[in-house]
Amino acid sequence: MIVYIAQRLLAGLGTLLGVSIIVFILVRALPGDAAVMMTGAGGGVVSEQELQQVRAKLGLDQPWVIQFADWSERIAVLDLGTSLRTGNAVSADIERRLPYTMEIVVLSMVIAIGLGIPSGVFSAWFAGGAVDRVLQTVSMIGLAAPSFWIGLLLILGLVVLFGWSAPLFWEPFWVSPLKSLSQLIWPSLSVGLRQTALISRMTRAIMLEVLDEDYIRTARAKGVPEFGVVFRHGLKNGMLPVVTLIGFEIAALFGGLIITETIFSVPGLGQYVVSSILNRDYPAIQGVVLLLAGIVVVGNLSVDLLYGVLDPRTRRGRAVA
Repeated sequence: MIVYIAQRLLAGLGTLLGVSIIVFILVRALPGDAAVMMTGAGGGVVSEQELQQVRAKLGLDQPWVIQFADWSERIAVLDLGTSLRTGNAVSADIERRLPYTMEIVVLSMVIAIGLGIPSGVFSAWFAGGAVDRVLQTVSMIGLAAPSFWIGLLLILGLVVLFGWSAPLFWEPFWVSPLKSLSQLIWPSLSVGLRQTALISRMTRAIMLEVLDEDYIRTARAKGVPEFGVVFRHGLKNGMLPVVTLIGFEIAALFGGLIITETIFSVPGLGQYVVSSILNRDYPAIQGVVLLLAGIVVVGNLSVDLLYGVLDPRTRRGRAVA
């Protein structure tokens, strides 16, 4: 297991290196000039000489290879650089905004798991019946509707029915948990409903296979109550693929909340990325994307390790390998 973890960590480091190179090149290939954005030279007030001085100060006048080498040296000591837009350390900006994004991810997955797994189980339990058809229809609608579209409908409904408006100040969870949850429940709901449909469909497909296994028929023949057969034997043995999906979705959500946070005006990482891209804030873009890539790598590794907890056979397989 230790060898396996070491191999995955090395692979993760290689992935992060590849992501950092690609992002570094792409952000500099974007139209526009960070020095122009910082100085407001688009109006013709700042001279070209002053722009050159700003570029030299920021290190943007150096070849890309040198710029990447300098950035890599800072990353090696966990220094993400300084934001060109805010003037703060990128790590400080991330530290301030990450809790909002994390809270949305947690809330949305609580909604998705709490609704998706039971609905998938009941859909498989009553396969072909009215309950199954209703749940299948709802899940198909949920899969077809993008999260940002659901968010726009929620905003429209809240405004029309309750006169809702985005908060001027978003309360951190550690300051006022209830107020923070009440503020972030709506963006979490818009994201969580689609994840609910995805988890429900996966759970249903797995449960249909599991409930047709011999040991399920044996449990029924022994007189085990149907509820116990489905939830104790069926769900327990069919959770591995669902856990995998949940792990991947949690990691993917961190990078998939950009539009949702923007339409709800949540001061999270998504809104930070959008502002950084619009202002050509290279250090901020690179720092956030590298962080999100790291979360995905750690999430995938965590799912693999959780496999070993849920199914000891995977541990034996890795030991042999």
